[in-house]
Amino acid sequence: MQSRKLRSQVGKDGILHLDIPVGVTDSEIEVMVIYMPIEPSAQAKTPSELGWPPNFFEQTAGSLQDDPIVRYPQGEYEQREPLE
Repeated sequence: MQSRKLRSQVGKDGILHLDIPVGVTDSEIEVMVIYMPIEPSAQAKTPSELGWPPNFFEQTAGSLQDDPIVRYPQGEYEQREPLE
């Protein structure tokens, strides 16, 4: 089983034409098509429209300037009795 993800344009007639190379010849294959319309406004949403607080990215950009990030010693783990 192979899967492909692609974007295609539906014509003015409302019909989607697909040309998908599958790499086999003279064979019968089963095809399943699942389509999902793409909302034009979904591509151009601002951070506030997506639920982020105003100026969130401007205020947090560069907040992890420590390079490399250091993980300090975590101490010793307690010794537990083994399970029987």
